[in-house]
Amino acid sequence: MRAAHTRGLPGLLVALILAALALVWFPAPPAHAATDVSTVAAALRKGPVYVDPAASGQLSASEADALAAKIKKADKPLFVAVLPADFPTENLFRNLRTDTGVTGLYAIRLGDRFDARADSAVMSRSAVQNLVTSVQGVSDVNAQLNRFTDLALPGVQGSAPASWGGATNGGGVSTGALIAVGAVAVVGGAGAYTVVRRNRRRKEEEQRAALDRLRVVVDEDITAFGEELDRLDFHPAEAGADDVMRADYERALDAYEQAKSFMAEARRPEDVRAVTQSLEEGRFSLAVLAARREHRPVPERRAPCFFDPRHGPSVADAAWTPDGGAPREVPVCKADWMRLTGGEQPAVREVETEYGRRPYWDAGPAYGPWAGGYFGGGVLPGLLVGTVLGSMMASPGYGAAYGTGYGDFGGGYDGGDVSGADFDPGDFGGGFGDGGGGDFGGGGGDFGGGF
Repeated sequence: MRAAHTRGLPGLLVALILAALALVWFPAPPAHAATDVSTVAAALRKGPVYVDPAASGQLSASEADALAAKIKKADKPLFVAVLPADFPTENLFRNLRTDTGVTGLYAIRLGDRFDARADSAVMSRSAVQNLVTSVQGVSDVNAQLNRFTDLALPGVQGSAPASWGGATNGGGVSTGALIAVGAVAVVGGAGAYTVVRRNRRRKEEEQRAALDRLRVVVDEDITAFGEELDRLDFHPAEAGADDVMRADYERALDAYEQAKSFMAEARRPEDVRAVTQSLEEGRFSLAVLAARREHRPVPERRAPCFFDPRHGPSVADAAWTPDGGAPREVPVCKADWMRLTGGEQPAVREVETEYGRRPYWDAGPAYGPWAGGYFGGGVLPGLLVGTVLGSMMASPGYGAAYGTGYGDFGGGYDGGDVSGADFDPGDFGGGFGDGGGGDFGGGGGDFGGGF
């Protein structure tokens, strides 16, 4: 018995040594605490794909690695999370975007459901909705996420965040290998920096050229409004003038000065929106002043004439069909309304293009901000459907260069940039199931609405 026990000791020691070596060379996966949004966000800052331990049966480690490699190779700010069905869901997209702090396209597979949201500078809301709808019928998780990724990557604006870096290795790596990798990373980083600088410089040049073309039209608008003020036969001290009229007049003058100041400070096409918005407000103030002086009811606030905003506020909506497009109702001034009802063509605002003078809605994409200032975000989409400008504004890449929201031209961050909590919550809010119109949740933002 003793001899047998003695012979067993070497075997036991060998087993213990092998177990210790296994722990060194093949460390056990780290223990996971209860997953929350901050955990998911921390993982996505390090890589494009996160699979919750409780959802590991949906997407294997090899499948997740392959998907991550595809996204990294494309150098796009696309984030994918696979979460269990019981994951906390209130304001999920918005909170995840806030905690991650990086502009991008965020896709989430939660249980057997899938949806996505994006910063408008990365991809338009309609593009996200179309992508989500196209993969809703794919039941296999790996197939669905890969199809979504393949369809989305060409339309995603911006570059992958620098924090992703390269893949890590849990095993032993020699010092020489680390030095070699570091050297390659330095060279690659310098090359990537050069590419980013070149791309940004090209984008700035394109925006500057677009602004130069647009400046001619905006200066014409400012000049036309200044001429209206010069022709106005109103004097604040004239008989019959009261404080209300003088206030209308002052608002018109202030709008004129603001428009000139905004244009002088404009550096990008989207900066023009503030200029035309000021001109629209100034013209409405003149219309109100004229009504008060003539003892007429104050006119309701309406959009300017669609055919040429210099015509002033519209007085009615009239049916109009663009070449090759569908009919729609557009706001028109009195003169254009009379022309249309008499079977004549309206007085359309034309601008210079490389193909000659064309209506502004058939000109370049820079006229989106120009029109957005006049008509605002709520009116413009329906007016421009089927036109060249409308088609451009609906494209995924439009927002990164000229702003988004059909007139709500904001942003300032490229895809992949660290912006923290500085983003439009409307891009990540709403109800689940509408494919990019809002957050997981419907109604109050809880997951499960819309089913």
